Amino acid sequence: MDCIFCKIAAKEIPSNLVYEDEQVCAFYDLDPQAPVHVLIIPKAHIASAQEITPENSAAVAHIFEVAAKLAADLGLENGFRIVNNCGKDGQQTVQHLHFHLLGGRQMQWPPG
Repeated sequence: MDCIFCKIAAKEIPSNLVYEDEQVCAFYDLDPQAPVHVLIIPKAHIASAQEITPENSAAVAHIFEVAAKLAADLGLENGFRIVNNCGKDGQQTVQHLHFHLLGGRQMQWPPG
């Protein structure tokens, strides 16, 4: 499999890691869209939100637990945004489930 996020999780490709445990890792986005922009991924390959099942959904719940911890650790006490792009029409560019944790400024609505 030629998945860049799998390679980052396996430490085959370096990243600016901010969090890691046995299930997930989180690292700073290379093209930040906010002062804080962290990607949180499951270490197990799940291509997109369309592939979440009862067998792998615990990883997604854990990602949201990690997001809350990271938000607190990174000083996002005024709030933050979590974004998941799913599939081609959803503008998913890496075919590995990932969530963007964005914060450090007032976020726009609609997003953009």
